[in-house]
Amino acid sequence: MSDRTRVLVADDQTLVRSGIRLILEAHSDLEVVGEANDGVEAVQLTRDQQPHVVLMDIQMPRLDGIAAIARICASPGDAPHILVLTTFDQDDHLYDAARAGATGFLLKTAPPEQLVAAVRATAAGETLLAPSITRRLLDEFTRRPPGGGIPREVSTLTDREREVLVLVARGLSNSEIAGELVVSEGTVKSHLNRILAKLGVRDRVQAVVLAYESGLVRPGDA
Repeated sequence: MSDRTRVLVADDQTLVRSGIRLILEAHSDLEVVGEANDGVEAVQLTRDQQPHVVLMDIQMPRLDGIAAIARICASPGDAPHILVLTTFDQDDHLYDAARAGATGFLLKTAPPEQLVAAVRATAAGETLLAPSITRRLLDEFTRRPPGGGIPREVSTLTDREREVLVLVARGLSNSEIAGELVVSEGTVKSHLNRILAKLGVRDRVQAVVLAYESGLVRPGDA
């Protein structure tokens, strides 16, 4: 069916892939179009199957998930949305995955209904950056050198757009930002759309990376 969300699952554990397939294909709007057991297969199957969403593990043989994400996002045409499957206590490469082009992150311990909701949200263009994942990303930012100055793209933002970007980088949701600024959630979404366009980035995660790399926001800011 043309209206089904096409999903590719990339994980080196067969049981994990099989379990995800069973969970997703129990829903008529989701279809698993391929399974990859390493990064090389993930890149090739993405080209062949043209999924809307790729569920990507980071630690895989031959080519790891970060390198696979970078290759997928660098390929001609529209790249799929990439949802990284992460083990909170083990993965130390969330920053690199975000920088490579990951759209969002999902804990491997998430319950089935959260996995389904995450795939649907990612396919709809929403970014999944849970507070726990945001904190982990910030931990990685603190171990990296500060940015080398605010790039021209950031300087084109209005004061309000910068304010919104800072709040996004601190992990606030759209509804939380709306409450903080005393505006509607629709207004926040409009600001975000303009921010992404001005920065030349594809999603919220990329905007957060740029905000920290440029030094506009620094770990530990209140």
